[in-house]
Amino acid sequence: MSEISEIKKKKLEKMKKNAGMAEPIIVTDSGFSEFVKKYPLVAIDCWAAWCGPCRMMAPVIDELAHEFSGKAVFGKLDVDSNPMTAAAYGIMSIPTILFFRNGEHVDTAIGFGGKEMLKKKIEVLVG
Repeated sequence: MSEISEIKKKKLEKMKKNAGMAEPIIVTDSGFSEFVKKYPLVAIDCWAAWCGPCRMMAPVIDELAHEFSGKAVFGKLDVDSNPMTAAAYGIMSIPTILFFRNGEHVDTAIGFGGKEMLKKKIEVLVG
């Protein structure tokens, strides 16, 4: 096996391992773009500490991160601390869930729609 093939194999194994994250990851303005490009399917929970529906959404996001471990990676973006990303995606209401496939924004869910609604969206994106 060539050195390049060996490097590719190791990188692929690392990506597969990272894609199995079972807990949401804190995302910031500075790392947002890199984060959504790093994994094949990403869901970002845009929230704020003062938001009641956001607090209701938090355990749902945690559950979905466990259920879809290995298929999707979940992130959490505090919009008060990260206004650049919130502005870039026109987030005016929270919670807002942004969905990315291969680094491209493909869907958005606004408000607390419940676990089943989000699960259906993710299942469609997973394929």
